[in-house]
Amino acid sequence: MSEFNPQDEPNSDSISGYSQRRREPTEQEREAMGLVRGILSFIGDDPDREGLIDTPRRVIGAMNDHFRGYREDPREFLAQTFSEVEGYNELVLISDIELYSHCEHHMAPFVGKAHVAYIPDGRVVGLSKICRVVDAYARRLQVQEKLTAQIADTIHEVLNPQGVAVILQCRHFCMCYRGVKKPGSWTTTSKLRGCFMNDSASRMELLTLIGLERENG
Repeated sequence: MSEFNPQDEPNSDSISGYSQRRREPTEQEREAMGLVRGILSFIGDDPDREGLIDTPRRVIGAMNDHFRGYREDPREFLAQTFSEVEGYNELVLISDIELYSHCEHHMAPFVGKAHVAYIPDGRVVGLSKICRVVDAYARRLQVQEKLTAQIADTIHEVLNPQGVAVILQCRHFCMCYRGVKKPGSWTTTSKLRGCFMNDSASRMELLTLIGLERENG
């Protein structure tokens, strides 16, 4: 699907002059907007009333942003590495990476933070690239367990470090306002590779730095 985002316009909620400035949607986008109209009717509302008349276009534009990860290759973000790091082979940790994704079961959001660590073996990547890997996988329909593994496995396979650790802590809206309705619950998942799996000292250093050893007693 080609890029289509009403938020690129000066004022996406303005009716006057807005329809003349935005580009025409593609055939695929028109089909998707028709499906959104069907959903609006299904829930009992009128897709032709003033407040909803442009909702299908806005929804498709938002979905292009929410799920842009399908158009990205996370491995490409790790392609450029730096070997002149004075032999650095200790822990590199990027913590509290904001994470926004959608559950593949209900398409409801889940949000939280990611902690990503690796111990390099001669190759170091730019710190922002780790965040881009997280974002590229998160911007797809996901389950948290799979998302955790995808991030860790990609870093492990591309950088071949001594070890990789990924810990996600998320709140799932499908549990907050539907189903069991437990808004205060958090889900924590982890994926350890290499020395973080085999070496308790490396694992403890990681947990100490992100403060999880206090939370887990």
